[in-house]
Amino acid sequence: MIDALQTFFRDLSTTGVNLTIFYDAFDFDRFLTGLGNTLLLIVMSAFFAILIGAAGAAVLTLKKGPAAALVSAYVALFRNTPLIVQMYFFYFAVGSIMPVTRNEIGLPQPLLGSFTWAVISLSLYSGAFNVETFRAGVGAVHNSYEEAALALGYSRRQAFTSVTVPLALRFSFASLANNLVDLTKATTVAYAIGVAELLYVSNQIWSDSLNTIEMMNVMLVIYLLLTGAVVFIINRVEAAMRLPGFGLGDGQ
Repeated sequence: MIDALQTFFRDLSTTGVNLTIFYDAFDFDRFLTGLGNTLLLIVMSAFFAILIGAAGAAVLTLKKGPAAALVSAYVALFRNTPLIVQMYFFYFAVGSIMPVTRNEIGLPQPLLGSFTWAVISLSLYSGAFNVETFRAGVGAVHNSYEEAALALGYSRRQAFTSVTVPLALRFSFASLANNLVDLTKATTVAYAIGVAELLYVSNQIWSDSLNTIEMMNVMLVIYLLLTGAVVFIINRVEAAMRLPGFGLGDGQ
């Protein structure tokens, strides 16, 4: 079956449609590596971005003073500057003052590689948007829920974590899905610091094989599938967590 497909795409290349990733083993391996790195970037960055967003929203909701001001400054900075500038800053400016280690043959190598800096940049960038998403979700929960929890003997912190947060999360799913879709698309910016993600390896392939149009179309389809998968997962989680009689869809 695999040999038949390889033969089909090899023969197809003679007609001008040159999809080398489907019949050339070297290009196929490169493409799989890029796709794997892209998926890893999405998963790791989304995980840390959600943690950052939740922690920042909690600080802004529960605290005042320096901690809240620091979170507000972080949100303003990362939401209002381009992602590529942030990535360059971390990789070139911060990375240049980081300690340098030695590899097995004694050559210097940076303590953090380009992939790690890409995860840090993407997480902080998306996390800033998630802070506002989760804070808006908290604001959508009516005060009567917190008041009921306080009347039952909960402390304000307990009422927030046990009552407000679970309800706020349900209000945040739609906006969170948008943020994660944007994060999925933003992983292509890691190309700028040499991360071998999907765009990076696709550029290598079309430079070697002169099949730019074909690879662009392949990338378009893959990113449509990736963003669709993100939305599908969020929707499934939202459906699993839906409470009967509660939510915007129930007229509350």
